[in-house]
Amino acid sequence: MSHRILIVDDEAAIRMSVAEALAADGFATETAETGEEALARLHGGGFDLVVTDLKMPNVSGLELLQALRNTGRATPVLMMTAYGDVDTAVECMRLGAYDFIQKPFKLSVMRKQVAAALKATRVQDTADAAVDAPAPRQRRASAAAQVGGTYYMDMIRACPGLRRIADLLEKVGQSRAGNDTSILIRGESGSGKEIVARAIHETSENAREPFMEINCAAVPETLLESELMGHEKGAFTDAKARKEGLFELAANGTIFLDEIGEMGFLLQSRLLRVIENRTFRRVGGKEEQQVHARVVAATNRDLEAAIREGAFRNDLYYRLQVVEVDIPPLRERPDDIGVLLGHFIREFNSSLGLGTAPPDPALVSVLQRYPWPGNVREMRNVLKRIMILEEPAELRAEHFPTHVTDGRDPRTVAEATCGPDAGLVTLAEVEQRQILYTLDKTSNNKSQAARILGISRQTLREKLKQYGGLHDDLSEEAES
Repeated sequence: MSHRILIVDDEAAIRMSVAEALAADGFATETAETGEEALARLHGGGFDLVVTDLKMPNVSGLELLQALRNTGRATPVLMMTAYGDVDTAVECMRLGAYDFIQKPFKLSVMRKQVAAALKATRVQDTADAAVDAPAPRQRRASAAAQVGGTYYMDMIRACPGLRRIADLLEKVGQSRAGNDTSILIRGESGSGKEIVARAIHETSENAREPFMEINCAAVPETLLESELMGHEKGAFTDAKARKEGLFELAANGTIFLDEIGEMGFLLQSRLLRVIENRTFRRVGGKEEQQVHARVVAATNRDLEAAIREGAFRNDLYYRLQVVEVDIPPLRERPDDIGVLLGHFIREFNSSLGLGTAPPDPALVSVLQRYPWPGNVREMRNVLKRIMILEEPAELRAEHFPTHVTDGRDPRTVAEATCGPDAGLVTLAEVEQRQILYTLDKTSNNKSQAARILGISRQTLREKLKQYGGLHDDLSEEAES
């Protein structure tokens, strides 16, 4: 049976050209001009893949993705995004999108990514077939956890620089405290906080229960409470039916609150009550609901500084950090680069149907000279793009961007060229250097950098775009 693919874009030319190209490959394609139309079509189910534009009127691609994930469906989503929106597209990947492709793109590249997404789904379905179906609207636990594997934990154990963390996680997994123990994961953007969270889940006694995650910075604060705790019918405009939140959907599993430092102060107090009392009320509800899931939070912010600034509750901080896991940046553990490179090559060989050879030690030595400001996520996405576009039999240094093989991080250059010794420069150059310097000091956290600079996040993105895509080379993927 041919795979059914839904293409969503408000530009008719793109919508139809993608549909025609995929139809020529033997897929059954349908199109939708708006997010609302796409939601109506998805309501009936039956699609194997959704290819959607990111920016659309009314219902965006991100909102479409969130609505799809809230139904519990695992339909892969491939996001189309214009130049300059890569940071938002990466947020979509963290929320469950399979991948993204930048416009303008070649249809041949689109075809490869569609084939990879469908193949990855078949691999997941094979693993899922080994276990019973989950309860309605509950996300499946990771395939590795369902069949008794420790995929993420094995990855951590294999990295010499993370052995201390592996030992700590094993102790947490063997503890009798169970889901009453909250865990706080700290580390720079892209350092692997989600990997650690998933390892905690898959090594727990409730590994077969759902793993539910949400990025607190990616969801508007007005919607975040409803996403976490659900709502009753009529609780607010458009609440046409009761909705279960992530605390209910997680059941006895794990709820992962990424970017917890971005949560609003009022909602922090409500979260504190949930953790302390293990109960909550849906928005607009009166009945107390029990919480059985373990809470794992993550941040790349300095929470102690946020407490001093009055932006984060100290009582919530101490309640979250019953167990604290600090992940060192990749530049401080160069011995992990070869291990991670080999792991990602095997992963992409499987999902893309390639046969790329294991990394050569000489190449690993070259990559160890680069500081990887985007950490593990930057490395993974640089490698993924190489393997999709080049399909190499073996990786060579020339496959990687020049700044990587040169071991050059332009943002650190900004620090040396700001200040009285920088010489006579234009105001535009001073602005560029200060922005890059601030990004470097905030570990590429654009929200925090924008606050320090006194500009909006959108203005920051536009400034970076003016600099000729410099920041894209440094990996917009480094946002978590």
